[in-house]
Amino acid sequence: MTGRLVQLSGVIVDHIYWVEGVPAPGAEAIVSRVALCAGGGFNAMVAARRAGLAVAYAGTLGTGPFAGIAAEALAAEGIAVLRPRLQGQDQGCCTCLIDRAGERTFIASSGADGVVTDRDLAAIRPEPDDWFLLSGYALGYRKSREALTRWLQAAPEGLRLVFDPSPLVAEIPEETRAAALHAATWVSANRAEAAFLTGAADPAQAAEALAKGRPGGAVVRDGANGCYLALKDGTATHIPGHPVAVKDTNGAGDAHIGAFIAALARGEPPLKAARFANIAAALSTTKEGPSTAPDLNEVLAILGSDPGVAGAA
Repeated sequence: MTGRLVQLSGVIVDHIYWVEGVPAPGAEAIVSRVALCAGGGFNAMVAARRAGLAVAYAGTLGTGPFAGIAAEALAAEGIAVLRPRLQGQDQGCCTCLIDRAGERTFIASSGADGVVTDRDLAAIRPEPDDWFLLSGYALGYRKSREALTRWLQAAPEGLRLVFDPSPLVAEIPEETRAAALHAATWVSANRAEAAFLTGAADPAQAAEALAKGRPGGAVVRDGANGCYLALKDGTATHIPGHPVAVKDTNGAGDAHIGAFIAALARGEPPLKAARFANIAAALSTTKEGPSTAPDLNEVLAILGSDPGVAGAA
């Protein structure tokens, strides 16, 4: 496989608690397990890397204990860091509660990951077959938003950019959202994010609206129901989810995005890439985190047994 995924959004550190249930205000949760690990932009990179694509981190990496956890995790997955570390500021963190049904509740705060300047972005040297990934989290942070908006507005034609609006999509200023949507080759959003961006509650209609006139298209992720794929000016196709016994949904959307990009970079047609991503995301939920994206061969073994995607365009 040629090319690489260049992640523009920041890595943070997740403090994950597996709980019986999310506590009511004033109450305390019963905790069965806890972990401190790299998260945020890290999870999509891991999914792409395990799916066979070279990956580079172009976000900001600071110094301090959380930054140390992030740096070790990047190195362990073979992910290159493209920029010098930001001295004097640690990474942000996210506290995540995962209940018995595998659903997650979280609260996060940015750190060095939320700091990006024009100079930082100018230091990135794209290679011909690169794919770029940008999350709405980076566009929501005050200290990274303005530089990234200018970078998006000046993005050259043909840049392979995948935009993930993120749950913060409503907090992104309209000018910045418009710049990201204009520059994106592909948009990958969950059902709620897609509805916000398009006003369409139906995920198929939302996918079609997001794909309209776009060089690639749009994917609307719909949890266990799979996803809806639309190409420019085309009708959306529903790709069913891969049935699994769910243990932990944390990072499943990131796994879907990273796997989808890796499959496209490998030359797969979009429909097959979406099916690949559905399987990868589903398998990621069968293990308790962190970063549970499956290896390439695990997904290919299932994909190869599905006659519905053989030769899909």
